[in-house]
Amino acid sequence: MGGRRLYDIAHARAGDKGNRLNIAVFPFDDGDFAALSDFLTEARVLAHFAHRGATAVRRYELPKLPALNFVIDDVLEGGVNGSLGLDGHGKSLSFHLLAMPLDPASTE
Repeated sequence: MGGRRLYDIAHARAGDKGNRLNIAVFPFDDGDFAALSDFLTEARVLAHFAHRGATAVRRYELPKLPALNFVIDDVLEGGVNGSLGLDGHGKSLSFHLLAMPLDPASTE
């Protein structure tokens, strides 16, 4: 998929509560759902957010939408009200996930 990123094939919605982030990822084309499901594993998402201190990721599949919903723990630096980070909550972090390279070998 050379040079492509998740935002080339999907969009996302995000929400946050305390120190927990919720990101739902929706493919633009329903036919990409299976490939998206194979690619976006809990382990890959956790590794992508490791620099933010994420400790756990749970993935929920919603094939009839189609969508994948991720709940990411301890990624918000204590939460929106407690964090010193600028806009460290869901909306900006959903784009961080969408910027993930589709080439699993990439380290970007």
